[in-house]
Amino acid sequence: MPELPEVETTRRGIAPHLEGQRVSRVIVRERRLRWPIPEDLDVRLSGQRIVLVERRAKYLLINAEVGTLISHLGMSGNLRLVEAGLPAAKHEHVDIELESGLALRYTDPRRFGAMLWSLDPLHHELLVRLGPEPLTDLFDGERLFQLSRGRSMAVKPFIMDNAVVVGVGNIYATEALFAAGIDPRREAKSISRARYLKLAIEIKRILALAIERGGTTLRDFIGGDGQPGYFQQELFVYGRGGEHCKVCGTGLREVKLGQRASVFCPRCQR
Repeated sequence: MPELPEVETTRRGIAPHLEGQRVSRVIVRERRLRWPIPEDLDVRLSGQRIVLVERRAKYLLINAEVGTLISHLGMSGNLRLVEAGLPAAKHEHVDIELESGLALRYTDPRRFGAMLWSLDPLHHELLVRLGPEPLTDLFDGERLFQLSRGRSMAVKPFIMDNAVVVGVGNIYATEALFAAGIDPRREAKSISRARYLKLAIEIKRILALAIERGGTTLRDFIGGDGQPGYFQQELFVYGRGGEHCKVCGTGLREVKLGQRASVFCPRCQR
């Protein structure tokens, strides 16, 4: 699944081509995504100028003069720019054609993404209860420490909880816990304030680095500008179960936490 850096990479790739452009028409070939695409999306969006392309957690917000298109890439979706009128292949469900002659094309083989319309996106039911963005001052180690008190769940699913902080998915949670030297199986309440301060710093550092590198190359992900990410070669533990730790040489272990595979170093992480 595309994580926060991949979604931010998409936003940065498409924003310069969308902002300030007027939508000429919207072509919907398949409405059956995770939630049905609104029947009147073409009527609502066509003729409007796109003002700003933002991101909230893993949602892209394409703000028009009146209303906002909320898009989620789901498990396998991508948004990319093509020439308007380019024949669509299988799984290419939506084109937002612009007066510039380009079209924003949404592709989603598994149809688990979303394209929804809202006049008040930040109060939409999908967004209103989300925690702070990880790269802002609203998120820090003190927040993690305070919210973890009394929580017996493992620390990894704790930091992946979108009510605690948004956008820390499986890849980056795994890497941040390794960088902070924290065993992902530890109970959230058992970790000290000092270690949470370190963990928050590593979450910010690793996410920022991944965004700088263009995200992590996943099987189904292509960036909005047509370029894949290049962060995967820098992963220390994610996806490396059974291999040797790059720091100490110990064999990396893989366990299941919250239905997700989690790899860690039994020597470096405690």
